[in-house]
Amino acid sequence: MDSNIWEGIVVGASGGAIAGLTVYIVQYLHEKIRDAREMKRVNKWLEVNSMGGKWRSTRAIASWTNLTEDRVQYLCSKSEAVQLSTGENEGLWGHRDSINRTDC
Repeated sequence: MDSNIWEGIVVGASGGAIAGLTVYIVQYLHEKIRDAREMKRVNKWLEVNSMGGKWRSTRAIASWTNLTEDRVQYLCSKSEAVQLSTGENEGLWGHRDSINRTDC
């Protein structure tokens, strides 16, 4: 009788741990997929709209990509394709390939 109780406890704890890990993994994957999808949208918009050395504000990017300003700020800071202006246009974003072109 005593061993049945311990077996039940072990089985219950194992099941709970597996369920918890599964939920964590699914949430992590969902977050990464969402980040990648939204980052692609921001990068694509910036590539087209920062031609000729134009810098774009977080608000403009958010407006055109239908994301919040906080979300755009986060995505732009994580993207290697997006560059933050630190000079005259401080606080504005631009796509690296578009900003660094001299032929535009």
